Amino acid sequence: MDSIEEKRVYGTRDGATRLYVTSSIGVVRVRVAGDAVGEFSLCARCNARDIATVADGRVVIATDEDIREETATNRDTDAANRDDLALENTGFGPAVAVGATDSTLLAAGPDGDLGYRTLRNRNDGTDWHRCSADAITSVRAIDRDLVATDDGVYRFRPADGELEHAGLSDARDVSAAGIPLAATADGLYKLGNGWMEIREELFETVTADPRTERGRLARAHAISSAGDSNDTVYAFTDDDWTAIETPDEPIVDIGYGTGPTAEREQSDGATETSSDSGSESAGPLYAVTERGTILVTTEGADEENSWRRRSLGVTDVTGLAVPASTVESDT
Repeated sequence: MDSIEEKRVYGTRDGATRLYVTSSIGVVRVRVAGDAVGEFSLCARCNARDIATVADGRVVIATDEDIREETATNRDTDAANRDDLALENTGFGPAVAVGATDSTLLAAGPDGDLGYRTLRNRNDGTDWHRCSADAITSVRAIDRDLVATDDGVYRFRPADGELEHAGLSDARDVSAAGIPLAATADGLYKLGNGWMEIREELFETVTADPRTERGRLARAHAISSAGDSNDTVYAFTDDDWTAIETPDEPIVDIGYGTGPTAEREQSDGATETSSDSGSESAGPLYAVTERGTILVTTEGADEENSWRRRSLGVTDVTGLAVPASTVESDT
């Protein structure tokens, strides 16, 4: 484990995208250019349970001590290349899950308690408001305004700060981008005219490209744990979900890169919109395994040997985040 303290370099930073991997010993920042894994280092030491990003590209970490938020100054050009990740406590307390809408930060504690605060009010330690549902004893995941719990899927209502039960039971994960998706103990579901079953087996993880236009799916993946020795990863392709080949390690989370056009626009500082954000561009696919292997492949690749991989030197991995507008340049 100590080897992660020394920065590993496998290439330059020019044109690299920053990824963040959470684990039981802390947060690892990884720089990836195309499908090549470059420099990586442990940038924050903590027991990181979950990670989310907010609209300006900052990351928020759920830890066993508090919700910790990246400081605004850490987004400065000079600070972006330093070894550490400047985080500040928010006063929530121990947390197991975190998510963010455009205006609100949502967090869950270990006993199923949920809280929210506006992203405009930061760092005074007093602006968390509690919301609860008596039937919830365990929160598994949060994505935007959707919450996966042992009692099914809930939707957070920012207008009044309340939770509304949205259906299903024993939800393990949710994805809000494009068309809402839910991974449950009974199967994989999408929200249409009510929840519609896609596959009937145990699913633990589901995710979709956050740049997807509302009302449709472009890129999405789900991970099934149906009792086999290896998990099965399904990809949404050509309006259908099909199993894809992955390396022989349990995948914890999946993230999405952007195509070349979108990356140029981001590095030039242009504002992202739904039309130029890269959801239709062929971009890399990122994944991380429980044993700390980062995986990268180009869009559409479905052969196991197409995955580029690098061990990060951490275990007990819990999540992966690809913040918006994190394309770097040495110029």
